[in-house]
Amino acid sequence: MAIIVDKEEKRQNIALSCRELLLEKGIKSLTISQIAQTAGVGKGTIYEYFKNKEDIVFAIITTFIAEHEKRLKQLVSDSQTTREKLFHFFYLLFEDELSHKHLKIYKEFLSISLLDAPVEMLEFSAECQAHFTEILSQIIDPKDYPHLSLGALTLFGTGLVVDSRLESVDVAKEINGFLDMILISEKKENR
Repeated sequence: MAIIVDKEEKRQNIALSCRELLLEKGIKSLTISQIAQTAGVGKGTIYEYFKNKEDIVFAIITTFIAEHEKRLKQLVSDSQTTREKLFHFFYLLFEDELSHKHLKIYKEFLSISLLDAPVEMLEFSAECQAHFTEILSQIIDPKDYPHLSLGALTLFGTGLVVDSRLESVDVAKEINGFLDMILISEKKENR
C-alpha cells in the first residue's frame, strides 16, 4: 500500500527544520545542499516541494511572521490604548534575542530586494507588506484615525529596521516620538 504524503505538511516540516540554519547562515550563504541535509531529505526532494532556494526562504520567513503575529495578538489584547498597541506592533521586532535574529534575516532580505530585485522577492515583499497592513487595520480603525495612512505606518517600520543598525538609534525612543507625532488626536482626548 502506498504511503500518502500531505504535500503541504511535508513542505512545512522541511521549512521548520531549516529555521535555525537560515538564522545561522543567512539568505545568501544558504545552499540547497545544506537545506536538504538539515531537513534529512535529498536535494531532489527539496525541489519537489520548493521551486528554488528563495521559495524555502519565503516559507521560513512566513513561519517567523506567524510567530511574530501570534505574540503581537497577545500583547495587543493586553493593551488598553491604540498607542500601546502600535508600540507593540513596532517594538516587537526589537524585543529580544530571537527577534534580533529574525530582524537580521529581514535586513538581509531588504538588502537583496533593493540591490538585486529578483521578481519573486519583490512579490513576496509586497505580500508581507499587505499582511502587515492588514494587521495594522485590526489595531487601528481607519474611521477613528482618518489622518493615518496604514501604508505610511508600515514604511516607518521598514525605515526603523534600516536605521536600527546604527548604535546611536534608541528604537523605543524613536517609536515613542513617532507615535506622539501621529496620535495627536488621541493625546488631546487623554488630557
